[in-house]
Amino acid sequence: MTTIKRMLFATKFQELAFDALESLLDLRAVGLDHVIFLNVVERDKVAMHRGVGYQKSEEVKLKEVANIHFIEWAEQLFEQGMEVGVHIVVGTLVQQVVRAASMENVDLIVIGRPTRGRLEQIVSGADISDLIRRTRVPILVYKQEDPPEAPLKAHPFTRPMLATDWSPAAGKALDFLVGLKGLVEEISVIHVGKENALTGLSAMDVQLYRKTHRKKLQAICDTFENAGIRARSHLYVGDPYQEIERAAREWRASMIVTGCSGKGTWHERIIGSIPRFLAEKSDISTLIVPHEGGS
Repeated sequence: MTTIKRMLFATKFQELAFDALESLLDLRAVGLDHVIFLNVVERDKVAMHRGVGYQKSEEVKLKEVANIHFIEWAEQLFEQGMEVGVHIVVGTLVQQVVRAASMENVDLIVIGRPTRGRLEQIVSGADISDLIRRTRVPILVYKQEDPPEAPLKAHPFTRPMLATDWSPAAGKALDFLVGLKGLVEEISVIHVGKENALTGLSAMDVQLYRKTHRKKLQAICDTFENAGIRARSHLYVGDPYQEIERAAREWRASMIVTGCSGKGTWHERIIGSIPRFLAEKSDISTLIVPHEGGS
């Protein structure tokens, strides 16, 4: 069984508010009893500028504002018998998330959607990739603005969609979800085949392709069913990011779950991996389960 006892909740407050935290408290069913809050004050907000110097007063103000938020949130959690930790630091997001996750030995990292501005989106996308490469801890990129067709945000683990490419990393994500059987009502399992894999094939070969992949999907569904979790399979063809997003909307997934190798190849850094695309661009919350990595 998957155990999530300690959760790191990294927020700037605009993209992750208390209602997001509340929706994750279902994780108490798998052991959650300790939430660690993290607020990272961006260095450029307090850094030295010409004629100004280091803005210590601004640092103190920003930290105090964060502390006020966290005190109020902590009181709500204390009433529910939970423990709380707080980190308010100046620095870069990825470095401080990795540092806090290691220091607190957390089982899950929760961060908000990357900033949508054009320049900031590039920086945040790099942050997502960097974080995936540098930690073995599952990362939930929580989308505060999940689309209206998604199930109630109050219970984001009820109807996850597992995107699989048959890799060991996808297998790790499968194992993680099986361990959440007390929270999950139904799981959708999707594999997206590439269109060029079907180019030039005869009708008989296309049917064989479909049958082979359907069999693999059914084997995964059987694993979930044997664990007491309802499961359904979906085979799509096309661009993996677009088709996973489409399927998640069509089948009302509460979040998308994917494995990730964490190797950070040059191909992924330049073109972008599917987990990164989903985390950065999808309107649906995305849970990334690293298979290996962490530097």
